[in-house]
Amino acid sequence: MPSIVGKKHGNQTYYYLVESARVDGKPRIVAQQYLGSAEEVVARLSGAPAGAPERTQHKKFGDVAAVWGMLKRMQVVEAIDEVCGSRRSDAAASVGTYVALATMNRIVAPCSKLAFADWWATTAGPRFTRLPVAAMDHRRIWDALDTFDTAKLAAAERAISTAMVTEFGLDLSGLALDMTNFATFIDSANDRAPLAQRGHAKQKRHDLRLVGLALVVTRDGAIPITSHTYPGNRPDVTQFADVLDELTSRYRSLFSGPGGGAGADGPGQAPTVVFDAGQNSARNFAHLRRGGLHYVGSLPPGDFPGLLGLPAARFNPVDPERFPGLTAYDTRAPVFGTEQRVIVTHSVTLHAAQSRGFDQTLDKATRALALLAAALARGRTRRGRRAVLAEVTRITSARWVKRVLGAELNGEAPAEMRLTWRIDPAARRDLEDEVFGKRLLVTDQDHWTVADVVAGYRSQNDVESGFRQLKDPHVVGFSPMFHWTESKIRIHVFTCVLALAVAHLMRREAHHAGLDLSVRELLLALAGIEETVLLYPTGNKGRPRAQRILTDTDATQKRLFDLFHLSTYAPRR
Repeated sequence: MPSIVGKKHGNQTYYYLVESARVDGKPRIVAQQYLGSAEEVVARLSGAPAGAPERTQHKKFGDVAAVWGMLKRMQVVEAIDEVCGSRRSDAAASVGTYVALATMNRIVAPCSKLAFADWWATTAGPRFTRLPVAAMDHRRIWDALDTFDTAKLAAAERAISTAMVTEFGLDLSGLALDMTNFATFIDSANDRAPLAQRGHAKQKRHDLRLVGLALVVTRDGAIPITSHTYPGNRPDVTQFADVLDELTSRYRSLFSGPGGGAGADGPGQAPTVVFDAGQNSARNFAHLRRGGLHYVGSLPPGDFPGLLGLPAARFNPVDPERFPGLTAYDTRAPVFGTEQRVIVTHSVTLHAAQSRGFDQTLDKATRALALLAAALARGRTRRGRRAVLAEVTRITSARWVKRVLGAELNGEAPAEMRLTWRIDPAARRDLEDEVFGKRLLVTDQDHWTVADVVAGYRSQNDVESGFRQLKDPHVVGFSPMFHWTESKIRIHVFTCVLALAVAHLMRREAHHAGLDLSVRELLLALAGIEETVLLYPTGNKGRPRAQRILTDTDATQKRLFDLFHLSTYAPRR
């Protein structure tokens, strides 16, 4: 039973509300709360604080507390500490705790480890986690994180993903796979990070070394359950088999466990992996079949001219309610030496968008040809015929341009050369009919409806949305990455992917509660729930007396407050 105990400090007695219990057979105080001096206790009982506050502080609460609660539900700290062992005797917190805090920072306010302590001081986190600002020095953080090696990272990710599937009932019957790369700021002469290499930069930062990242996410909420980091100079198609091996080895037991059997395949069936044409190769399709995985992919339309030439009368509506304006033709065709189900789809929306884009491409090409023709007509060019032809080829090299735009160069000497061109309307109409708006989907799910195959393929957008989220510098941000060693890069990738999982799980929870919010909207609403600290003077000595209250909330914030159980971390009077 709680009791009030007075403790004398100097000439003043201070009172505490304590709760005792027997620990190892001996009475011990297991919890205590400071009440204050006799005057302060009387003031509290009267309902009015003694005097007026001399100043206030405002702390971030809602977003920090919600993320911390999700990390606890996912058992992140326990999973990592199980892998890394007990913390060092001189450490302020365990490795799992530091990883959890780094993940929290990635979600709500990405910053460097050097700036972490300053950010931590602006939040209510030190109060409800009992981790003071002094424990967040960047050297302490890196001392803990540097104990993580590749094997421990993989084991921790496996344990966390298992906890996610169990706790949140994730459906693993449909998975989407995609790959991208991120720029680093590593010096070219740095040989301590072979993971960072120069390659095809998808963010157009060709001046920087790259780190590749493959993600496998659920169709149910786009939650990443497998990640694979690889050198940035390796083509995506070469990493496909490694990602699948990692997926099957880690989660084979989950496919028949909670959530793993739900979906179109029925209980205990292997998941269906969705990927784009960039992963296509005969070896990768064979690897899929050997691994027992189902798949939905896409094919380059130009490789199947016979299917593109099908008349529009052969196409049937897919599902006017789910996919308005989408028609399809279901057939079979040889793909990498094996007869497979291929679905040719035509989207009115995609057709119109491609037509507009091609008009812009044609306009750009004709303007460039007009400038070149004008220069030749003035007779002042010094370029030879071969150089001019090379320039014409460059101008007309964009996709499909040569099919409808014909250019002719007359004359041999520079002063005599003249350039003419014309657009072939018939060729343009043929291009519209054959190519625009069409996609070719390939799958081994012969019993799925066309609508199910289309829905499965469109789940590829989920993993792409995850990459877009990682490239947001303000929310769940991956960049900038100022790390100089391979181990630190791998830890950074791990925390970023974990942050993405937490953020998407929060969005999924809100969606199930009837709140359709983006990650940014969700975190912005939670960030609006702040903690105000009123500081009262206590005389010439001692720390100011603090009273903590939360700010007012709107209707959405109240629902989020209850959904994420923020009362657990709210200040108590």
